[in-house]
Amino acid sequence: MQKHLLTEEHLMFQEAARAFVKKEVVPFHDEWEKQGCVSRELWQKAGQQGMLCTDFPEKYGGLGLPDFRYNAIVGEELAFVGASGPGFILHNDVVAPYALKYFTEEQKARWMEKMVLGEIITAIAMTEPGTGSDLAAVATTAIKKGDRYILNGSKTFITNGILSNLVIVVAKTDPSQQHGGISLLVVEEGMKGFTRGKNLEKIGLKAQDTAELFFEDVEVPVENLLGKEGQGFIYLMQNLPQERVSIASIGIAGAEAALDLTIKYCKERKAFGRPIGKFQNSRFKLAEMKTEITIARTFVDQCILELNAGKLSVEKAAMAKYWVTDLQCKVMDECVQLHGGYGYMSEYPIARAYTDSRVQRIYGGTNEIMKEIIGRSMGF
Repeated sequence: MQKHLLTEEHLMFQEAARAFVKKEVVPFHDEWEKQGCVSRELWQKAGQQGMLCTDFPEKYGGLGLPDFRYNAIVGEELAFVGASGPGFILHNDVVAPYALKYFTEEQKARWMEKMVLGEIITAIAMTEPGTGSDLAAVATTAIKKGDRYILNGSKTFITNGILSNLVIVVAKTDPSQQHGGISLLVVEEGMKGFTRGKNLEKIGLKAQDTAELFFEDVEVPVENLLGKEGQGFIYLMQNLPQERVSIASIGIAGAEAALDLTIKYCKERKAFGRPIGKFQNSRFKLAEMKTEITIARTFVDQCILELNAGKLSVEKAAMAKYWVTDLQCKVMDECVQLHGGYGYMSEYPIARAYTDSRVQRIYGGTNEIMKEIIGRSMGF
């Protein structure tokens, strides 16, 4: 975020987050990309340093700071160094709000402190092999039988899918209904019938574990229902704006980092006896990117402040997600072009940033869906 929007406490937290990323993430990220997964120890270290679930109450080990600026700092510090592996953003920005809003006191006592400490790693399982943005069409079922739900189905493209030991699963508790039949169940590692597929191989985000999840007659206690039965779709819709602002936040940070890399390259790389940044085309491209990134940064920060105030609309969050991630991908493409052949080499950070950024326009609701949301808000 822009410095003038941060308090002294935010700046201290930012400094701590930056130091943590520099020490505990940057030196190991290349190896994690080869492994396809970060270490569990990283999560525990992040928990010890207060990087996880900062908005959880102090009684559960959190900082008691319901301020998304802290979340944005963690996500942006990772984005600034191209560290796409740690799934902290999903844990902090996507799953934590469900815990805060819908966990019962008993569930809070069971799971919250371990989430703060990184001992519990979370995931949320929405997408299915045959169902993407159309959540009303989920085929996974959870049929109540006595004091249990019998869960059957499969999910795919699940972030933290390998490391997670607590998964919020979107399922139909009433298959005869559409939106009204959806509920959220918390599935724990070790439940009989809950298995994971392979760590999926992606074109980017190589260090981030993304997996298929399978549920075959999994007996989920009724105590693991999240909130009320049949309210799952409403809960998802209420929490998606924060997820989309989170995506926009790391998107603009990634674009800023790519521009910084490219400016440095354009000052050092020479052609025809002078730095390539001296050529008009290069200067114009850099000027265009700087301008658009500045506009996007201002908009994203505004959205974060509105989110904090409880005033962010669904359509404005959709605007931020769609426009910023489109810009992010445009910036990455321009930066690769300015790097020339070196930009196509995986050893160069800009090449990895290019492939990592592409999924931003897909997850959290595709950008086409974002435009649909905006269009409907206009009365169409």
